[in-house]
Amino acid sequence: MRVSRLLTETLREVPHDSEGGNQELLLRAGFIRQLTSGIYSFLPLGNRVIQKISQIVREEMNRAGGQEVIMPILQPKDIWEKRPANGGSTRAEGYGPVLFSLQDRKGRDMVLGPTHEEVVTLLGMEFMHSYRDLPQLIYQIQVKERDEPRPRSGLLRTREFIMKDLYSFDADQEGLGISYRKMAEAYNNVFTRCGLHFIVIHADSGAIGGKASQEFIALTEAGEDDALICNTCGYAANIEKAEFVRSEPMPEPETALEEVYTPNCKAIIELAAFLPIPTAKIMKTVCYVAGDRFVLAVVRGDLEINEVKLTHALHRAGVDATHLHLATPEELEQARIVTGYTSPLDKDEQVLIAADPSLKVGKNFVAGANKQDYHVKNVNYPRDFRVDLWEDIASAYEGATCTQCGGRLHMVHGSEVGHIFKLGTKYSELFGATYLDAEGVSHPLLMGCYGIGITRLMAIVVEQRHDEKGIIWPFSIAPYHVALVGLDLDKEESRRITEQLYTDLTAVNVEVLYDDRMETAGVKFNDADLIGLPLRVVVSKRSLKNGGIELKLRSERESRIVPLGGTAQRIQEEVLKGLTQGPGGHTVSSR
Repeated sequence: MRVSRLLTETLREVPHDSEGGNQELLLRAGFIRQLTSGIYSFLPLGNRVIQKISQIVREEMNRAGGQEVIMPILQPKDIWEKRPANGGSTRAEGYGPVLFSLQDRKGRDMVLGPTHEEVVTLLGMEFMHSYRDLPQLIYQIQVKERDEPRPRSGLLRTREFIMKDLYSFDADQEGLGISYRKMAEAYNNVFTRCGLHFIVIHADSGAIGGKASQEFIALTEAGEDDALICNTCGYAANIEKAEFVRSEPMPEPETALEEVYTPNCKAIIELAAFLPIPTAKIMKTVCYVAGDRFVLAVVRGDLEINEVKLTHALHRAGVDATHLHLATPEELEQARIVTGYTSPLDKDEQVLIAADPSLKVGKNFVAGANKQDYHVKNVNYPRDFRVDLWEDIASAYEGATCTQCGGRLHMVHGSEVGHIFKLGTKYSELFGATYLDAEGVSHPLLMGCYGIGITRLMAIVVEQRHDEKGIIWPFSIAPYHVALVGLDLDKEESRRITEQLYTDLTAVNVEVLYDDRMETAGVKFNDADLIGLPLRVVVSKRSLKNGGIELKLRSERESRIVPLGGTAQRIQEEVLKGLTQGPGGHTVSSR
């Protein structure tokens, strides 16, 4: 492809509405253009990257036994409104306003699919009737729609995005385990081939559901996900899931309750300074509303409440916490709860109290007195208050003790690029998707769900692989492998040799982007660095005078001159080396 014919242009200046990071680089390098908030067009360069990522994903899914389909984006809303037999929330309720909703001309409610568990389950019902039909792995690479409230970080969080979602169907837990392990291996292959630096962590299943899940987290400061990793045993989990050991204070005898005057001490840090005592000696109490229940979440004052853990704890207790939220001032007034001074003391049975185990390993806490400007000292369980749910509802933190080995947990930042779930029978039971075993007995299909964000993966590669000059694409997903920069094209010799090299490279199937513009060397070099193709080849009067052409890897500082004879073959070998070795010099199989 000649740059003079390419549908794009680079930008010299940073766009005024730039979000930085991947968005700025992809905009300036001419890979994308923004239509509106969270919605982008992919220009030819960007589309080539998307196609290469998709092909790597497709190869690994097919190798694992996947079959590719295309399922509809437009879906009837009633399949999203089926209510579980236990009376829990529907998926439409779970997604809430994130779900794009509309009506067709006949007035039927429809949605734009953010995911396809419902649709694929209905497909499974049509074709999987017997254990002989199992296992099955069905996947698609397709656009998804989610009405995100705050699209941001370029392609990391958008309202329209491309995703690979695969769904497994098995007869038993052993089979589901095999499918799950196949996908975990395939995901490792995909992300390695794409040149990502990533970790695998235990994760929360979120709105998808399921009991077991893992996230593949690409490490980048631009990411929205926090994970904790043990520096000793390698245990890793996202902050919504991570377990940790609660520190145990020195033992002490229980003492009598004592009410104390604590003016203007609503915050933990204010109370600790006023008394003065460590924050770990204070009970932190936060009031939520879940369905029609008031919920008091109570943790030790040096910890933070983890709302995801709290939500799951409430669901396990049979409380609909789909729309769990902090109690409003009106709701607090209705419950006669004094902001900043409440506690589990003297609460009636209508208020559900969920407490973290950290409150079991201490004595003589300070808690709110349930009246303005007063706290109570020496509060102890079970003498002074009841607890309805003892659950891990606190967030792990930097330096916390690992539950697996006693090592220390370290916080890292990243962005989720892949997620795998063991769904179990959640959706098959919802729709009555069953199969017959060898004895003719009916069972619900066991399902798994496995997603990769294709456009997000593109953005994360940019976040991880760039410098002050621009993007640094790995060979595996670069839009072209070679940036052929022709200088002095107004001179017959330079133009003839450059044109011939372009023809020769194209003939041996080297993907080359030829900058044939009549621009200065500075403009061409700056654009080549900004676009970030892995190998730059320069033909100029200077290179020819020095004995040939100039080769330089984008990831390296130094260039070298190679003679004209056999140039195309030498460049082809360089490209093949980059494709087989991959980033960091590791051998990569294309399978």
